[in-house]
Amino acid sequence: MLEPLRQGLPPLDPAAVSSAASCALPARYEAVRDARQFTRRTLDQWDLGDRFDDVCLVVSELVTNALRHALPAPASLMPEQCPPVRLHLMRWTERLVCAVRDPSHDSPVARATDDFSAESGRGLFLVDSFSDSWGWHPLAGTLSGKVVWALFQLRSPAE
Repeated sequence: MLEPLRQGLPPLDPAAVSSAASCALPARYEAVRDARQFTRRTLDQWDLGDRFDDVCLVVSELVTNALRHALPAPASLMPEQCPPVRLHLMRWTERLVCAVRDPSHDSPVARATDDFSAESGRGLFLVDSFSDSWGWHPLAGTLSGKVVWALFQLRSPAE
C-alpha cells in the first residue's frame, strides 16, 4: 500500500503557488488542536472548507507523527526548548499541499500492523488513504530536519 515511499518534493512549480500559509507549532501534543484550527481558518479563507475533513485528518496525523517521532527525547529538553514543528499549507489552482517540517533527519516509517484496534501505528496509512500522494525530503542548507508532505487534488473552478 505504501510502497514505494516517494522521497522528494511534490510535482509542482513552487513559483506558481497562488496562496500559502504557515504556522509554528510548539512541542506539545496540544499543538495538534492548534494545527486543526489553523487548517480550518486557512481552508475557509481559501474557500476550500469542503475539503476540511480529509485535509484535517492528514494534518493531524503528520503533526502527531512529528511530535511523537521527530523531536528530541522529553528528558533531554524542556518543551519550550524543543525546535518547533512547522505546518505549511500551499494552494495551487487544482492542488493543495500540506507540509510538516520537523528537526529529525529520520525518514517516516509505516509500521506493519494487523491490529486495527491499536491506538497508534496507522498514521501513515491514513495519510496514504486520504491524500492523493505523499512523500518526504530532507532539508538542506541552514535548515535541519525534513519535510513530510501530502498532496490533495482540488476540483477545477469549472467542475
